[in-house]
Amino acid sequence: MTKNTSRVQPADALVQRARRQHFRVATLAAVFSLFALYVAWHEAHGPTARHNDELPITQAHADNAAQPDNAAATPAAATSSDLVKRGEYLARAGDCVACHTADKARPFAGGLPINTPFGTIVTPNITPDPDTGIGQWSDADFLRAMHEGVGKSGERLYPAFPYAEYTKVTDQDVLAIRAYLNTLTPIHYAPPSNSLKFPFNLRWLMVFWNLFNFDEGRFVPDPKQSAEWNRGAYLVQGLAHCEECHTPRNFTQGLKTSSRFSGAVQAGWHAYNITSDKTSGVGNWSDDDLVAYLSTGAAPGRANAAGPMAEVVTDSTQYLTHEDVRSIVTYLRSVPPINGGESRPRDQWGNPAVDDVTALRGTKINAVNGAQLFIANCATCHNWTGQGVGASAPGAYPSLIHNSAVGASDANNLAMVILHGVSRTTKQADVLMPAFGTQLTDDQVAAITNYVTKQFGNPQSTVTVDQVAKLRTQQ
Repeated sequence: MTKNTSRVQPADALVQRARRQHFRVATLAAVFSLFALYVAWHEAHGPTARHNDELPITQAHADNAAQPDNAAATPAAATSSDLVKRGEYLARAGDCVACHTADKARPFAGGLPINTPFGTIVTPNITPDPDTGIGQWSDADFLRAMHEGVGKSGERLYPAFPYAEYTKVTDQDVLAIRAYLNTLTPIHYAPPSNSLKFPFNLRWLMVFWNLFNFDEGRFVPDPKQSAEWNRGAYLVQGLAHCEECHTPRNFTQGLKTSSRFSGAVQAGWHAYNITSDKTSGVGNWSDDDLVAYLSTGAAPGRANAAGPMAEVVTDSTQYLTHEDVRSIVTYLRSVPPINGGESRPRDQWGNPAVDDVTALRGTKINAVNGAQLFIANCATCHNWTGQGVGASAPGAYPSLIHNSAVGASDANNLAMVILHGVSRTTKQADVLMPAFGTQLTDDQVAAITNYVTKQFGNPQSTVTVDQVAKLRTQQ
């Protein structure tokens, strides 16, 4: 009689069931262990514990104007108007308006969609409206959100809100920002809900993200460094949260700390390497170059801010005091160099065009031609030689030679500028470049981009039509 092997025998079934049960128990034990580790960590480092890193900063004040240490130590020492003014300055340093404003007619009312690999996060309303904003939040609620990434109702906040950096900001500075936000006009507006894929829509899972990517605690000045360096470190690592754009991400979308400030791509834009490396970073920039770039968005012969960085200059860094900008530069000088493999600095490429215009005269063009498109669409402002108009004047049309966007190892930013234009308003100039995305096709944008990089920049940097099509959809 043939033995039937198509059915699992009772003994085998028991063994398999036991194995499954053992696997479930092991999995639950692992999850519980992780959770227990987090609870233990939280007890040691949470709000009830007071460590040296929470003591008042003595070398890295966050006040706008120079004040005696005893006056800056606690918000209560300042008048209400001084506190609000200081909070406004700090909110500028943190560029709060950028993420919490989708409609300029509703500043700080939120509603800005932020695309992530896990779905779309929509920023909340932080005006003092009691129903849709933070009008009913206590100071303790606000401190917990900034320092621990936990909302008023105990919900875990997503790291699109950079609490991993804001945790370094002193209580005094956080409460100054809170005082300023309380003076805003309340706007009754409930932004749309987040649209996140399962299981990332489960906020409690942020417990595990925090285990690997978040270290709660205030900034601790380095006694071996100068007061200026400590001030710069406090701003860069904390309120200004520069790493959020300029540091690549790990697989959990946390910051890859081994590559701090080495550059990353954000919504199609390349936030460049700002380490002290002289080839890939800004090590070959002078202090004045860096100060000019942060204050005005332009460092002639180096770079001109566009995209998200233009917004940072417009909304934030142009308002910083000269002392704070210098402090940031001092700190950035100390960031360890990271070489990205470039053969020369991105601002050291290019030569003027010589005879492209005359070569096209009388020539019949039967296909998409980058030189022809450049002369037709770009040469009026940037000159057909690529040397720009206006030299280094505040409102100058920048040269495409010795230009970071043109000499970079990828042409993303150049293509994005052609597609989406440039808008940068500072105290020195109102810079506007029109967007050509509605006038030019993907193959035309690719042709102009490749002509510009070949003629005026890094000839090895090119884009394909498909890449332009993807960039066109970026916010």
